Amino acid sequence: MAIATKTSAKEKTVQQKIYRGTGRRKSAVASVIIKEGTGKRTINGRDFKDYFLSEVQNMVANLPFSVLGNAEKWDVIVNANGGGIAGQMGAVRLGIARALVEQNAEVKPALRHANLLTRDARVVERKKYGRKKARKRFQFSKR
Repeated sequence: MAIATKTSAKEKTVQQKIYRGTGRRKSAVASVIIKEGTGKRTINGRDFKDYFLSEVQNMVANLPFSVLGNAEKWDVIVNANGGGIAGQMGAVRLGIARALVEQNAEVKPALRHANLLTRDARVVERKKYGRKKARKRFQFSKR
């Protein structure tokens, strides 16, 4: 009795290499996956241009690609949460830069020179007791 072997469609397709990078900014976190493709960019299931409404925000998020000049070569899938649009924009930028370094370590000096691999550590300062805000004080009355 002969046993027939069955090959699935997954085995026949060539595995596509993906590269991951995590970016953080303020209280936002972005998990970035890049893979070779046609230049399609999605963030939380929406296109970059629909998510980042301002052209400047879209440009800043894609800055690592413009520094290297290979924007049309990569598909980008981002899952961003926490913070606001500005924080998520910075987190996406850092995540893309880290993923590109994981893909090719030779691009690290160019991204480092453009200051794209530095995590911006500025966060909102906490409010202190006895104060109106983090640093603002109540009005002083001498009498």
